[in-house]
Amino acid sequence: MAEQDPTPEQLAAIAAANEEEGGVNYKPPAQKSLQEIQELDKDDESLRKYKEALLGNSAVTAVTDPSVPNVQVTRLTLMCETAPAPLTLDLQGDLEAFKKQSFILKEGVEYRIKISFKVNRDIVSGLKYVQQTYRKGVKIDKSDYMVGSYGPRPTEYEFLTPLEEAPKGMLARGTYNIKSKFTDDDKHDHLSWEWNLNIKKEWKD
Repeated sequence: MAEQDPTPEQLAAIAAANEEEGGVNYKPPAQKSLQEIQELDKDDESLRKYKEALLGNSAVTAVTDPSVPNVQVTRLTLMCETAPAPLTLDLQGDLEAFKKQSFILKEGVEYRIKISFKVNRDIVSGLKYVQQTYRKGVKIDKSDYMVGSYGPRPTEYEFLTPLEEAPKGMLARGTYNIKSKFTDDDKHDHLSWEWNLNIKKEWKD
């Protein structure tokens, strides 16, 4: 049976069902430099250990080259145990090319999104991954994921979204345009990119 496109009314109903109630009432803390944070509360043993856990050996690992961004988002991976092959976007390559490609995702499967990123110089507070989903030009969903606060280190960090289920049914099948952004408390746009997800009845339909 041929796939049936949803009507504008049906898209509006989906968007209304996904609408989040209210915003997050959160006030970010004042920004402090790495050195200021290291100097704070030197005599507090428990706080010192906490900062060591967050910062690591920052004096050695921090990148000093000002041309290198403090936060580098390197990869997006769609994690699905039943996928026949890894679904990965290299976010250090040509971002424009992703607008012409589509991930194929089988309807009804469970999946997570993994974001890989690096922090190079200063502690960044309140990192957040924002994802807006469009179908035929209509925004039907928006998700905000709090990633957290991170200090500089030479190896990458990874963030996993909660487990989600892909939409299913004849009306759900088709291409979804996704606009992603990696931001923080100070509203720095560390990276924005667009990609497409094609929901099909089978992995290779």
